[in-house]
Amino acid sequence: MMFAEKVALVTGASRGIGRAIAVDFAVHGADVALVGRDRAALDETVAEITALAPQARAHIVLGDVADAAAVEAFVAETIAQFGRIDFAVANAGQSVDALLLRLKPELLDQLLGVNLKSAFYLAGAVAKPMMKQRAGSIVFMSSIVGLTGNAGQAAYAAAKAGLLGLTKSLAKELGSRNIRVNAVAPGLIETAMTEKMPDAAREYILKQTALGRAGRPQDVSGVVRFLCSDAAAYVTGQTIVVDGGVVM
Repeated sequence: MMFAEKVALVTGASRGIGRAIAVDFAVHGADVALVGRDRAALDETVAEITALAPQARAHIVLGDVADAAAVEAFVAETIAQFGRIDFAVANAGQSVDALLLRLKPELLDQLLGVNLKSAFYLAGAVAKPMMKQRAGSIVFMSSIVGLTGNAGQAAYAAAKAGLLGLTKSLAKELGSRNIRVNAVAPGLIETAMTEKMPDAAREYILKQTALGRAGRPQDVSGVVRFLCSDAAAYVTGQTIVVDGGVVM
């Protein structure tokens, strides 16, 4: 119960990696605020938490992570519900493939909003209570395409790469208040998002993966748990790649 009496806020907690992170926090003792837009899917996350961690409190917060005012509101709601926020995980994301010459401005704005601006908004909102506590951990969910780039994913890759610069900058800004900021860059993880990948693209990635398999959401949630734990008390400004050995 390493996170007993701690509170975690996880965006994009309705499924996949976000759900695994929320459940992992709860199993290890934390109370959890689950942020998303799909109430039915968030109810499923709560049901899983209840089954595996009946001692944990789980609170659903409906909101748009790309709306700055909404982010301030759901952070305030979390504090009203639990009294504090110790860990914030900016996991919400969206991937829409589009070649540069077919990338419409509105799609660019949408992808930057969900994948990058949302992290700015969340960090800004949780930094205030964390500074008062003089403790906290913020984790941004990037991607290996933020490190390597990928044809047809310029907007998504640019947003995920932006998270890496944001991680380093905020680690320097907030470190004096004992707030740590890190990023996780997953590779091919079995989620609803990657289920839509063409078979040829999946096989291409798996051939480059040293472990020869796709990852599970729990492979990522364990790393997030480490970054928020006391075991990582001297780790900040870092990007942990969780890709089975693609980027080396």
